[in-house]
Amino acid sequence: MQRYDRQLKLEGFGPEKQQLLHNAAVLVIGAGGLGVPVLQYLTAMGVGTLGIVEHDNISLTNLQRQVLYNTEDEGKPKLQMAIKRLQQLNPEVTFISHDEWLLPDNALSIITPYDVVVDCSDNFGTRYLVNDACVMLKKPFVYGAIHKYEGQVSVFNYKGSATYRCLFPEQPEAGAMLNCSDIGVLGILPGIIGSYQANETVKIICGIGEPLQNQLLTIDTLYNTHHIFQVKPIAGNHTITSLQSDYEQPCDTGGVKSLSVKQLQQWLEEDRSLQLIDVREADEWEICHLPQAMHIPMRMVEQIIPKLKKDVPLVLLCHHGMRSRMVAQQLYTAGFPFVFNVEGGIHAWANEIDVEMNMY
Repeated sequence: MQRYDRQLKLEGFGPEKQQLLHNAAVLVIGAGGLGVPVLQYLTAMGVGTLGIVEHDNISLTNLQRQVLYNTEDEGKPKLQMAIKRLQQLNPEVTFISHDEWLLPDNALSIITPYDVVVDCSDNFGTRYLVNDACVMLKKPFVYGAIHKYEGQVSVFNYKGSATYRCLFPEQPEAGAMLNCSDIGVLGILPGIIGSYQANETVKIICGIGEPLQNQLLTIDTLYNTHHIFQVKPIAGNHTITSLQSDYEQPCDTGGVKSLSVKQLQQWLEEDRSLQLIDVREADEWEICHLPQAMHIPMRMVEQIIPKLKKDVPLVLLCHHGMRSRMVAQQLYTAGFPFVFNVEGGIHAWANEIDVEMNMY
């Protein structure tokens, strides 16, 4: 037990919690940006069994953030190299390889043997598949996502808590959200978010602290802002009985709609009736903002819901479009039928519409 000496000495941890880690089986979906720090820390802490779902090869562009791999690994399977390095880190851990993509026809059989699922995927389809399978199997899953400089962490389906569909009932329209290969990502960010995911996993296994159930943690690494966003469980989302045949496209076209900055400019020029809400923090608002917008920081939106009009479109705006999408989804879930998220946020407005606007 010398390997785990520092955590064994922690008040409230000790040998009992270490044994819980040793007895646990955790499935990590993806061994990329988020999966690497999750796997490294769960391995180092002594989780007994780690399953890894991965079917991709290492590319040179991965190395800026996937620090488990090195230059000589280019072209090699991530799964093979990850297990090799992780075994060197801690030979006491048992690794189970799932050299395949997670799909509707294999998700249930893959997830069934594990106690906790950690979703480190990078696309909406897989997240909805993970959610639905975990609901059916009554498994908690730890969620993480990254977007440019911002990240999210939550714990879904844990002791009856909210599910991923309670936060995002439907997938965004195809093409509405780009991935990091298209828009870039700060190399440090997945390390931060993945470490939070590993921390939530340990808390669930050991029964310590307060996991992020019914809560979404958002982190903006540029401005060191952390916010907790409440997520309310919706009863119907716990009664999924079968998986969809295809998770690549949204199951319907309802929910929050995407709005480009050019479309927003046109709406403003046409003087359309709308409620434009900027959910950034006060210091961000001071740097730049649209004069037509109402400034309501994300954490305060719930307080002003009774004052909003349901028959007038709501348009949500933030820095890059990530925080505003969460608020937009909150408002849609609260019963507002016409909700739009400005993709790319104020940053896209400064780049495409008003080049003289201050940027940050």
